Amino acid sequence: MLAGLKEVLEDGRSRKIAIGSFNTTGTESLWAVLEAAEEYQVPVIIAHAQCHEPVANIDRIGPLMVEAAKRSRTKVCVHLDHGEDFDYCKKAIALAFTSIMIDRSASSFEENMKYTKEVTEYAHAHGVDVEAELGQMGKKENEEAETDEKGFYTNPEKVSSFLESTGVDALAIAFGTAHGIYQTKPVLAPEIITAVREKTQIPLVMHGGSGVSDEQYREVIRRGINKINYYTYMSYAGYAGAKTVMDLKQTGYFHDVAKAAEEAMKEDVKRAIRVFSGLE
Repeated sequence: MLAGLKEVLEDGRSRKIAIGSFNTTGTESLWAVLEAAEEYQVPVIIAHAQCHEPVANIDRIGPLMVEAAKRSRTKVCVHLDHGEDFDYCKKAIALAFTSIMIDRSASSFEENMKYTKEVTEYAHAHGVDVEAELGQMGKKENEEAETDEKGFYTNPEKVSSFLESTGVDALAIAFGTAHGIYQTKPVLAPEIITAVREKTQIPLVMHGGSGVSDEQYREVIRRGINKINYYTYMSYAGYAGAKTVMDLKQTGYFHDVAKAAEEAMKEDVKRAIRVFSGLE
């Protein structure tokens, strides 16, 4: 069933779990995520990132995501991940996405706050929840991740004024994770989560989960993370599943490759959900 971001995150809080947000760049990943969530009967967030536009045009994949969410047997939020500009956010809202992220974290604090406020007012007027980012996660999903950008970490002292000014519904914070595959093992600063949580009870979001251990996931959830974005390892699992078929079976049929990728991604998503839900 189609649900908003606040609704699924509140459901997660009541269960004392974190909700996974998975980028779905095609039907194979879309079915993989929804089937995994239905098996465990947990809410889930399916997301489209603006940086994935070249491989998954929002006008094509967006309506499929919304319709699939409506038909799902669990609560599903359809979310725009890392919306980079107002017009793209408006497009997602027009396509019936229930949540958007406006990411102006690379701008100054003042510019981020001003732009985010404008987008939030528009989204809320259309019944859509909003996530923003304070601090920076570094690279995008299709780039190698940096782990030494401590100057980009979220400053807990700026959280209250940012939230009061913007009125967002969820906040992504930076504490040592980054997007993509890491060049070196990430060194997290989970105390930032605790410091931010002391300032607010707003849902907190973790981006850049690749390279993070199960115990690190458990710790950040204990400290107050409510939403975890997850994509790279799922995508890599799909690639590996497809490659296995091409290397071993060589049937010549694309549907064999697509199905293998879907099943591999589903297993990876199921494992992520188990960790986020405290099932392993």
